[in-house]
Amino acid sequence: MKQSTDISVVVPVKNEAGNVEGLIQEIDYSLRNFNYEIIYINDGSKDNTEKELKLILKNNKRLRVISHEESQGQSAALRSGVIASQSPIIATLDGDGQNDPSDLPGMIKLFRNNTNQFLLVGGVRVNRKDGKHRLWASSIAKYSRLLLLKDNHPDSGCGIKVFHKDLFLRLPYFDHMHRFLSALAHREGAKILEFNVKHRERQIGVSNYTNLGRLIVGISDILGVIWLRKRMPKNKVSEEIYK
Repeated sequence: MKQSTDISVVVPVKNEAGNVEGLIQEIDYSLRNFNYEIIYINDGSKDNTEKELKLILKNNKRLRVISHEESQGQSAALRSGVIASQSPIIATLDGDGQNDPSDLPGMIKLFRNNTNQFLLVGGVRVNRKDGKHRLWASSIAKYSRLLLLKDNHPDSGCGIKVFHKDLFLRLPYFDHMHRFLSALAHREGAKILEFNVKHRERQIGVSNYTNLGRLIVGISDILGVIWLRKRMPKNKVSEEIYK
């Protein structure tokens, strides 16, 4: 049965066996003063990720699990979780454990202290624990987004975010859209805020992306987002007429 929740925490995962239980425990502890739900989207994992989620599901009443039979990509997994969520406020985390759930209460407080109709609070990773090649690729992507998309969020690729569900559902959906949420949200007139967050080393498993792959796909996606922004209707003012 559906119930009202303060916030829905959406976590897409693919082949993250070993990272699942600990991260869920951290989310539960960090949000102990909130009414929340946790939605894990298993995006076609080939390891024991789904098995681990099923075991936790038996005893954790706040956990919900959505499973893609085949991998559809992180953006598709994120969208599945947002659509299924029961709260008007969404928080997202990467499933590899590098985001720290203890940052969520502060991000939620910042979110609640603003009254904008549409709002996105994006994490900014301080002292990133990634290898130099990944940092290099991220830097190129960051400056490309700034130059070509006027996206001045310092870390729009960070996985930990808080935003309105209605805002997300207004955004154009395409593969890899999750890397452009701040630029796409700005396209809809949303306010974008920054929040410094902790970053941790991956303890188990390996990334599902290569640095070169991120860079090549990122460039083509930027061109697509430029196309979308140019075709955004201007002067979008409307009102309902009453008798």
